[in-house]
Amino acid sequence: MVEDVRDNGRVNDADQEAPETPRKDPTADLPESSAESGTSSSSEESRGSRLYPRVTSFRSRRGSLTDPQQDAWDRMWPKIGAEVSDELLDTTAWFGREAPLIIEIGSGTGTATAAMAKAEPHVNLIAVEVYRPGLAQLLQLVDRNDIPNVRVLRGDAVEVLEHMVAPESLTGVRVFFPDPWPKARHHKRRLLQGPTFALIASRLKPGGVLHVATDHAEYAEAIAEAGNAEPLLTELDWESPMTHERPVTKFEDKAHKVGSSITELIWGKIKS
Repeated sequence: MVEDVRDNGRVNDADQEAPETPRKDPTADLPESSAESGTSSSSEESRGSRLYPRVTSFRSRRGSLTDPQQDAWDRMWPKIGAEVSDELLDTTAWFGREAPLIIEIGSGTGTATAAMAKAEPHVNLIAVEVYRPGLAQLLQLVDRNDIPNVRVLRGDAVEVLEHMVAPESLTGVRVFFPDPWPKARHHKRRLLQGPTFALIASRLKPGGVLHVATDHAEYAEAIAEAGNAEPLLTELDWESPMTHERPVTKFEDKAHKVGSSITELIWGKIKS
């Protein structure tokens, strides 16, 4: 299931700008309404997901917006952004058209998201991210490059898949450079484990595609094992409905120069 190995590197741009330890106030980077109520996607550790009891697979991150980012946020967020909720998405109404739907989990600062959306104008692309400055940078890219087929959700991607996405409605799911949580005691925080593969598979249409990339060798092995164990996923032996070409971000380029490598894994959902 490993499509290729390329010398690139760590790409979750947001991770490169984030502190290594969680902030003391876990609600500091949450929407005001969530912080006040005490419930949000960042409170998963205490209440658990409906999928399975878990802790979050992402770090809380500090980050204030620059003036240009705030301007882009103020103008673009009401048009193409939304907070994660329990309401099923009406993507036809949100995008203003019917088109193949792809979800990217963990879009970072959106460099790859914007480039891939521009290269695939025939698809609707939803980027899911918890890091507000990263989303603001994506909004800037969408605005600057006039990319009409991107929408953004802020919050936990598992919540999105569980509550906001209908079964067998996705053409593709992309997970590029999820946090590897390298310490053994933190492996429970990893996003890509058996239950998440089952959830993603249930949301893919027959023939839909899951594309994963990681620069962490041990995590790549664990991902491959969990993905290959999911009975609804199989080796992709038909023409993919979405591109697998990713632009190289600046962080990948830096990692390339020091010899880091990337593992790409691609599965298709079995056809009925």
